[in-house]
Amino acid sequence: MNRNLMSVARKALTKVHNPNSPATNNKLFVAGLSWSVDERSLKDAFCSFGDVTEGAVRILYDKDSGRSRGFGFVSFCKEDEAVSAKDAMDGKALLGRPLRISYALERARGGPVVVPNGGR
Repeated sequence: MNRNLMSVARKALTKVHNPNSPATNNKLFVAGLSWSVDERSLKDAFCSFGDVTEGAVRILYDKDSGRSRGFGFVSFCKEDEAVSAKDAMDGKALLGRPLRISYALERARGGPVVVPNGGR
């Protein structure tokens, strides 16, 4: 494997696993959304866990059909609010479909996306 790629991956994993890292993980990736879920209903489902930041609920839509792609993001003001929302809502049904929730990963343009395995 390319040495430069290994170096970038190692740095990214160090940052992900470093408890002293200043970056907080208050953004959740929410998968398994029904086509009928809109941003308002997604925000309503999560706002009981804490302050959802303004404009921080986003559902991605297919550019051709205009339908939801079945996933979105919810950002909280505080990391502990995101943790309790993830713990409480992962696997719970929203409009008849079970949600799969994980922490969102920040994408660096042009760089590789390193996905931590979560200890599995």
